Amino acid sequence: MEFFDVVQQRFIKYAKINTRSDEKSHSIPSTKIQFDLLNLLVDELKAIGMEDVVLSKENAFVTATLPANCPEGEDLPTIGFIAHVDTADFNSINIQPQVHANYDGGDLRLSESVTMATQDFPNLLKYKGQTLITTDGTTLLGADDKSGIAEIVTAMEYLIQHPEIKHGKVRVAFGPDEEIGRGADHFDAKGFAADFAYTMDGGPVGELEYESFNASQAILTIKGKNIHPGTAKGKMVNAIMIANQFIQALPAKEAPEYTEGREGFYHVLYTSGTVDEAIVQLIIRDFDRDGFQDRNQKVKDLVAEINQEYAYDPISLSLKDQYYNMAEVISQDMRPIDLAKKAFEAVGIQADIQPIRGGTDGSKISFMGIPTPNIFAGGENMHGRFEFVAVESMVKAIEVIIKIVALNGQ
Repeated sequence: MEFFDVVQQRFIKYAKINTRSDEKSHSIPSTKIQFDLLNLLVDELKAIGMEDVVLSKENAFVTATLPANCPEGEDLPTIGFIAHVDTADFNSINIQPQVHANYDGGDLRLSESVTMATQDFPNLLKYKGQTLITTDGTTLLGADDKSGIAEIVTAMEYLIQHPEIKHGKVRVAFGPDEEIGRGADHFDAKGFAADFAYTMDGGPVGELEYESFNASQAILTIKGKNIHPGTAKGKMVNAIMIANQFIQALPAKEAPEYTEGREGFYHVLYTSGTVDEAIVQLIIRDFDRDGFQDRNQKVKDLVAEINQEYAYDPISLSLKDQYYNMAEVISQDMRPIDLAKKAFEAVGIQADIQPIRGGTDGSKISFMGIPTPNIFAGGENMHGRFEFVAVESMVKAIEVIIKIVALNGQ
């Protein structure tokens, strides 16, 4: 199978590099280790023949150009392909990818103590006979989104080696800090200068997504009053109990573990505290903009109601919008969706158009003026020890990228 060995080797090379981002850091990128892969990509893009290869000091994005190779190329839309280098908040030290050729359809032993069982992960059964790359059970793999990076680089290399495929200008970008929701904040959309783009950051083969959550983050800082418990009556204000009061007041069934499809949720991510001070961090998600604003207001109202019970306001609320539903933009310019659907069909894939129960860099980039839907990159069970990707899935993604570029040139 064309691309098989190349993309497998390329992905494993990338996966072994620790690029975990850090939400607590405010540098760009949030962790210096992301430069290890960013700098490697600069060298690799130059080596395969890409032009205008730049690593920006301002936003830590690597960008490069595949020039048009036909007379009418300058009149064709410029297409972008984007992926992120960072990985999520799970152990990423000493990643050791495991290759399982011709997977037999049974339980996968990752290490002596960790097995990925088909009973727990029935999605494995779809991959019988394929070559799977997994973790060793101690780290994540990083298919989110190093599979996307490997696919884009491999596709660009092929297009350079096959000038008989006529195409317009293609731009690529690899950036930091997507997993903490900040990388695209600094993306130079004007400088990228694409008419539309795709993030290669989806899951299984067939995913084509142009609808994402509206998203916000709420952080509650709760100030209590710590008094010796022996003389606390009428004086103590327990910050931990106020945190619990707030959490219990949220709609119980509107949490991720109870919702699906286009249902929104409140998700308590983190709590910490003492009697004197506590922190509650949550994210708020909804596909509908009005419903999203209602959820934000619900949090504000709950904080106000609890504060009214005390002689002072124990809760301070920081509420910040993170990104919006990219369908608001892309539905006004469906060229990238129509082109992707044609490319899917041409390589034998049925497009599975579903809303993303999350967001991608494309959620923000779309609102910067570049409609940017999301295409599958192949990974499954993201962000943990049971993450895996099939090499065959990455090959299909490469074929889609090449076909999108080729169809745009016709």
